[in-house]
Amino acid sequence: MNANGNGSLKGQVAVVTGAGRGIGAAIALRLARLGANVVFCGRTLKPLQASAEGIAKEGGRAEVVTCDVSDLGSVQALAAKVEQTFGRIDILVNNAGIGGFAGPLHEMTPEAWEKILNTNLRGVFYCIRTFAPVMIRGKGGHIVNISSLAGKNPLPNGAAYAASKWGLNGLSYSVAEELRGHNIRVSVVCPGSVDTELSPRIGKDSSKMLKPDDVAHVVVMLVTQAPQSFASEVLLRPTQKP
Repeated sequence: MNANGNGSLKGQVAVVTGAGRGIGAAIALRLARLGANVVFCGRTLKPLQASAEGIAKEGGRAEVVTCDVSDLGSVQALAAKVEQTFGRIDILVNNAGIGGFAGPLHEMTPEAWEKILNTNLRGVFYCIRTFAPVMIRGKGGHIVNISSLAGKNPLPNGAAYAASKWGLNGLSYSVAEELRGHNIRVSVVCPGSVDTELSPRIGKDSSKMLKPDDVAHVVVMLVTQAPQSFASEVLLRPTQKP
């Protein structure tokens, strides 16, 4: 296992999807502060560049690569860039996702359904399919999938989003068993309401919501723990219900 349990990620390569803002940006920054070379991925260049500037100012190394995780060719191009630049990948954080609170499922358009499932679930499949072989060749690594408590509980008027996260949880548990023998740890993080653009806010007190850095803290914990164990799932809740 690449993590040595001492809290340092110096020399390791981390790929974070959806890194332009919110949870992804917070995760990327925390990993960089621990010494990792971080690849910021997302659909839009400008927010990625803005997030990466913070790392550069602190003396860390950041690469910015636009990528649409719902497009296999785009993910493969990302992997080729990472291998060309670094020759390895140690940490993959599948964070890219979109919300979907559009009313009852029976009123949802097939196009809206496809958009949510293609990003939140198919995108993770594409990333694991593409990057796991690189980790296997490198004899270890970490895959952290950012899910949601909506993958554990009913979510009326957000059934497609919930389905994508329930599916992501099942995918994560299964892939963890497939990759254990290759010294690759696969974990899923299920946060409650996080104070980002993605989360619904109607009737909620944002001051009581989780912050992106709370999720980043959990990811750091997962990728720096001693090699003889791994947490397959973390449920993260706000102390006070928002």
